[in-house]
Amino acid sequence: MADRKINEALQHLASAEKCLKTGFLKWKPDYDGAASEFSKAAVAFKNAKQYDQAKEAYLKEAQSHKFNQALFHSAKAYEQAGMMLKEMQRLPEAVDLIERASTMYLENGTPDTAAIALERAGKMRRGCAKLQKCWTGSRGSWLDEAVVSLQKEKLMCRDLENYATCNKKTISQVLVHLHRNDYVAAEKCVRESYSIPGFTASEDCAALEQLLEAFDQQDPDAVFAVCSSPLFKYMDNDYTKLARSLQVVGVPSKRKVASPLAGSGGGDGPQAGATSPGGGGEEDDEYAGGLC
Repeated sequence: MADRKINEALQHLASAEKCLKTGFLKWKPDYDGAASEFSKAAVAFKNAKQYDQAKEAYLKEAQSHKFNQALFHSAKAYEQAGMMLKEMQRLPEAVDLIERASTMYLENGTPDTAAIALERAGKMRRGCAKLQKCWTGSRGSWLDEAVVSLQKEKLMCRDLENYATCNKKTISQVLVHLHRNDYVAAEKCVRESYSIPGFTASEDCAALEQLLEAFDQQDPDAVFAVCSSPLFKYMDNDYTKLARSLQVVGVPSKRKVASPLAGSGGGDGPQAGATSPGGGGEEDDEYAGGLC
């Protein structure tokens, strides 16, 4: 099966190269035909689990579409190439390609698709940091990476005028900052979001102001009450876990809370807003297997 698919892919590659050749009676390369053949080759390589070769074919498809001024299809091919890199666990390279695709979608005038691609890249970026955390035992590395990724996603959503998603990114940012024991950054993040249309009148803003007030007053019960609300419970899984494990530093809590990144061993010691690892129970292995 694999050999047959590889042979099929090689035939499509040969056909693509023929489309690109010029001669006395053919002055211009057939970029449209080449893109189609490169796409078929990529699919065949992917079905044969030859992900590196599939990635190369998708990149050639992307270039062919680009020469043909077909930005949307070029972006799609770059995104597919990124997914092949993800299959090979080459996540930083995958993120770069998918972010490039997002930019091209935006240039093409398809902002919704750009936002979806950017969200996918952001999750991969955070997945990279989680894997690194598992390898090094450094919980802070994931949180630091999340700060960068979330800000980039938030700015893109603002540019796309997707203000509802901007609000959700602000919630995620605040949770990350509080887990990093950076109340000032969390407060600044909320203040900066006041300029986002509709934010100050939203339930997101009200909840974040309540959360910051609870932290300022060092009231663990109030923190628990805010983080237990549906607004926090139905976020992306990563941030629901951050909300569930959030505590006021230095103030004991009656409830048992497991660290959202517990169970990896090592580390830099207890981080801000989090309990010590190894608390037992099913939550100890919440991040087993990572995001990706």
